[in-house]
Amino acid sequence: MKVIETVDLNVYYKEVHALKNVTMSMNKNSITALMGPSGCGKSTYLRALNRMNDLIEGCKITGQVLIEEEDAYAKGVRVDELRKKVGMVFQKPNPFPMSIFENVAYGLRVNGIRDKKFINNQVEKALSQSALLDEVKDSLKKSAMDLSGGQQQRLCIARALVIEPSVVLMDEPTSALDPISSAKIEELMFSLKKNYTIVIVTHNIQQAARISDNTAFFYIGELIEYGSTKEIFTNPKHKRTQNYITGRFG
Repeated sequence: MKVIETVDLNVYYKEVHALKNVTMSMNKNSITALMGPSGCGKSTYLRALNRMNDLIEGCKITGQVLIEEEDAYAKGVRVDELRKKVGMVFQKPNPFPMSIFENVAYGLRVNGIRDKKFINNQVEKALSQSALLDEVKDSLKKSAMDLSGGQQQRLCIARALVIEPSVVLMDEPTSALDPISSAKIEELMFSLKKNYTIVIVTHNIQQAARISDNTAFFYIGELIEYGSTKEIFTNPKHKRTQNYITGRFG
């Protein structure tokens, strides 16, 4: 079942044509890696899926973004409702300066949920899903700022999961982390795909090969190649893809 589909998606930043006619789809319970050199459009594509580009002045979008068959850019779509379906984890961990518990509960509170028992259950579930509960269960009232970088990133994942989205977007979620913390996040992604559809931007070619079911290679705003990760890495159809994977450019 297709959870995400883009059809002839174009993104312009004023005069810059950042993304050109990108058509691709992603199935439920899969991990899709977006890779390519810096400035190739992969983060722009990711941000288009939950309308983060709306925050950029002069940004114009044409084409379609369908999330669970609903047009994310149709008139009348409430962006806050869209972002409940499409969670986001950023490159650098960005915990709020509040307790571990309140960081995770934040998404529920801003959506008007006041039921304490429900909040407690959801926070515990999200921390468990993000493989953090055992490490923090006795210190939920402590500041999230005291956690290590890897723990902070898993906390941010818990914060994204607490409102039970269908899709989780990750923009280079391990680039600011040490190898051990990165490996934990990668392991976590494997377990999360049982319940979520994950799209990850990565500069790390080996990471894309390890974790994803499908890989998309972007170059100068164009989707050059998209297919199963195994196929992309063992038998790429395009010379540019092959050159990037083998380190000849990028």
